[in-house]
Amino acid sequence: MRLEPPKVASPRAAGTYVVGMPMWMWATPSTSTFGPATATATAGGVTVTATAKVTRVRWAMGDGTTVTCHGPGTPYRTSRGKAVSPDCGHLYERPSSEQPGGRYQGTATATWTVTWTAPALNYGGQFTELRATEFTAAVHEVQVVN
Repeated sequence: MRLEPPKVASPRAAGTYVVGMPMWMWATPSTSTFGPATATATAGGVTVTATAKVTRVRWAMGDGTTVTCHGPGTPYRTSRGKAVSPDCGHLYERPSSEQPGGRYQGTATATWTVTWTAPALNYGGQFTELRATEFTAAVHEVQVVN
């Protein structure tokens, strides 16, 4: 079974974000990036079945804050305007201009929870695995002149 890191859809590397505007974060879910994924193996007459799924994604935003989301997040649509994400968002308070490369360097870390059973042994358990994807965000300040 493949447990891959989140496929970050937003923030996009080519995107430009604005201080004080809600940022929507989401990952594109698939069986290998969010689950559930199931695999079975047999050896020596014992069969083990494991099921894995992402239970949370911890977003280290590069500005010292972290956001924990319990799903892949909701994709942003322009019809939502300046609304805050219903399940996975962040608000940058400072521009990224003083950061290396002029961008915030962040990481989205998925926690995979794997549950396994070996019925012939009347045994099972659970463990977690972490997978991470780095991202960057260029955040600019907008100034209005009258």
